[in-house]
Amino acid sequence: MSFNMGLDNIQQLIVLALTMVFIFAVFFSDISPTYKIVIGALVFGLLFLTTLANQVVKQQKPQRAAMQ
Repeated sequence: MSFNMGLDNIQQLIVLALTMVFIFAVFFSDISPTYKIVIGALVFGLLFLTTLANQVVKQQKPQRAAMQ
């Protein structure tokens, strides 16, 4: 099973771990719905920022190579 978003292995592991935390927090824990929403928003934000940062790094690599 591969979630190929252009991430390296460590980043994929972090994404998978955050997804598991989210699933556990939302479906298997007995906490307030407010906390579930906050955890969901934090996990989504971290996943989004991880993907965004990876894409920025990928775009800058060719620019750095062209400048040298």
